[in-house]
Amino acid sequence: MEKEQLENGLNQNRRKFLSKLSLGIGSAALGSLLIPDLFKGGSSPEEELFAQLPHFAPKAKRIIYLFQNGAPSQLDLFDYKPMLQKMHGEDLPESIRQGQRLTGMTSGQSKFPLAGTIFDFKQYGQSRAWISDLLPHTASIADELCFVKSIYTEAINHDPALTFFQTGAQVGNRPSMGAWLSYGLGSENKNLPAFCVLLSKGKGNGQGVYSKLWTNGFLDSVHQGVQFSSGDDPVLYLNNPEGMDRAERRKMLDHLAALNQENYEEFGDPEIAAKIQQYELAYRMQTSVPELTNLKNEPESIVKMYGPECMVPGTYAANCLLARKLSEGGVRFVQLYHQGWDAHDNLPGQIVGQCKDVDQSSAALVMDLKQRGLLDETLVIWGGEFGRTNYCQGKLTGDNYGRDHHPRCFTIWMAGGGIKPGMVYGETDEFGYNITENPVHVNDFHATVLNQMGLDHEKLIYKHLGRRYRLTDVAGKVVKGIIA
Repeated sequence: MEKEQLENGLNQNRRKFLSKLSLGIGSAALGSLLIPDLFKGGSSPEEELFAQLPHFAPKAKRIIYLFQNGAPSQLDLFDYKPMLQKMHGEDLPESIRQGQRLTGMTSGQSKFPLAGTIFDFKQYGQSRAWISDLLPHTASIADELCFVKSIYTEAINHDPALTFFQTGAQVGNRPSMGAWLSYGLGSENKNLPAFCVLLSKGKGNGQGVYSKLWTNGFLDSVHQGVQFSSGDDPVLYLNNPEGMDRAERRKMLDHLAALNQENYEEFGDPEIAAKIQQYELAYRMQTSVPELTNLKNEPESIVKMYGPECMVPGTYAANCLLARKLSEGGVRFVQLYHQGWDAHDNLPGQIVGQCKDVDQSSAALVMDLKQRGLLDETLVIWGGEFGRTNYCQGKLTGDNYGRDHHPRCFTIWMAGGGIKPGMVYGETDEFGYNITENPVHVNDFHATVLNQMGLDHEKLIYKHLGRRYRLTDVAGKVVKGIIA
């Protein structure tokens, strides 16, 4: 009897073991497909760091975020409100404003004169999305875009609002979205960073951008965004020092790595290991970056698509083209910042130039990715840190008006990466002041972006100083209505 029970127990354990083994083999097979070098022998600290898997099958592999710094006016670009034309110059009803918090720039105003846009709108695509005549190229790809008109945030000033969108917190020193993705998924190409940053400045009133927006925060420094410049050296200090060739650089790095390894073994500081990885990445980038940042070999058809400014380093158009090349090369997250949207006065005069800067190349990026078969696996995002008020800041003079900050509702658009194309999500009231349908908080936006990359925002966690942190903090829900 005891022998029979023992054999049954062994059979049960054997079955459990084989069952779990089969699941393990399946997971291993999936891992080897997603990360080809996952089971490469003699794994280095770098390989172990990047041996990361998504929580579930991703819809997107990469992200290009076209951040319009300074807050574009949704009421002059995407959120058409005939009521504002009808009531142009009349005071905003208190029943609509509902005592909303104001900035110091309009808190002293006794009147809030409504300002209807002077620009014409038309409907485009199967979604019949309203788009301003300021954006003809964007209008031409309406069926590729998902317009989310009901984004909102609590932040009412630029710095906290911008920081919130990039890091999930209004204060600094938190990891940026790109750093979280680098931490959660690693790099697709070991010769390039997982997270790159590109800067440009338009013709309008600009707001500053600063390195805390692409910081690694409390994550290892290997996850910090790498800023590309428009000069002869796109990445500073990448080239060999004067008088040193590549072979000598290799010897120097080997000796330096050996010293750092001794320090790591003695002190166990993870930043030492991160420093070794950064030196090695910089060495490999010496050959990969010059080729990627050379835009002169692009065919005439591509130059025509993006516009002639794409050949001028540091312009928004050039950065859009470079973003496509970086993304195509395997960079996980490419962040563009375009300054110049802060139109507190003379908005009609400023916004024309800003739209001319970004319209053609933004649309070109989407279509370029599509023609290369990359749009389905690349999520493109366009938008700013908050919206603009429906009332004029200061005195309304004829067709000249400015708009203050408006966090209660604004518009972004998304394309590719498993997002439904050709749709409008969310709605605002007839004054364009409050959300009436499908509100989307910044935390919800972050949760959705991570979801498209195969990451559960509640599971992407890093423990720091005794607390478990995540990009969405303690909030956020995936916006399922926009997911294909």
